[in-house]
Amino acid sequence: MTGTGTTRAARRAGPEIAVRHDALLGEGPTWDAARGRLIWVDVLSCRVHAWDPADGRRTVLATEQHVGAAKPRAGGGLVVNLRDGVGLYDAAGAFSWLHRDPVPGRRGNDAAVAPDGALWAGTMAYDEAPGGGTFSRIAPDGTVAEVLPDVTISNGTGWSPDGRLMYYVDTPTRRIDVFDVRGTEVSDRRPLAEIEEGAGFPDGLTVDADGCVWVALWGGGAVRRYTPDGRLDRTVAVPAANTTACAFGGPGLRDLYITTARVGTDPAAQPLAGSLLVLPDAGQGLAQRPFAG
Repeated sequence: MTGTGTTRAARRAGPEIAVRHDALLGEGPTWDAARGRLIWVDVLSCRVHAWDPADGRRTVLATEQHVGAAKPRAGGGLVVNLRDGVGLYDAAGAFSWLHRDPVPGRRGNDAAVAPDGALWAGTMAYDEAPGGGTFSRIAPDGTVAEVLPDVTISNGTGWSPDGRLMYYVDTPTRRIDVFDVRGTEVSDRRPLAEIEEGAGFPDGLTVDADGCVWVALWGGGAVRRYTPDGRLDRTVAVPAANTTACAFGGPGLRDLYITTARVGTDPAAQPLAGSLLVLPDAGQGLAQRPFAG
């Protein structure tokens, strides 16, 4: 499987620089279709970045806490997964808490919006203690249902094109797991793929229109594409060892945006660590629904 409309030239070429930056922990690229821009976060610098590839315009929102993820809201503004819970920015930039649950030594990490408009958000302990994190579904009205209580580093989450499967990463397991979806609940957790020793650790992920899972490899300097049956289909080398996440965006959702991190690297040896990269015409992405709250 080569991906819907993927060109040979795109498969040969590597990622390009979209935004040269020195993010400590760049994460969570998300295409904001309503505004034609790419949103991503620098977790440890408490920043939400936005960039319009059409005109190069960039904006930065400073948050009061470490921010693990930021996603567009249906009515404008953002939903953010912060240290002490999930918050909302309205279209004018005013902040309010949707679900506040401070736990000493814990912060929000990656998050994703499900096809029904709910936010599925993870947490992790700052010291990465095993079982120190959670994975929960947050409804638009703020109702919270804990899905997994004992995760370590809750990371990439995505859904199959028909919404019947959910993919999920708890990074230290080295696995991409898959669940069956029934309404607002998931069940029958099982491995889709396991990242071998020495290839890095699975981090953020996205799902394309073919139902294939693209996953970033922390410490592996790569993004991999796995078919729905778990077969490794493609590997894209990234010029930053700590590759953190990926998402489709741009015109027609054909460009794959890739976030990276500077933390834990030698900037002289990896000058692009912390930058936002893009793999043009990588395949066909899926439209992502904004948070319904």
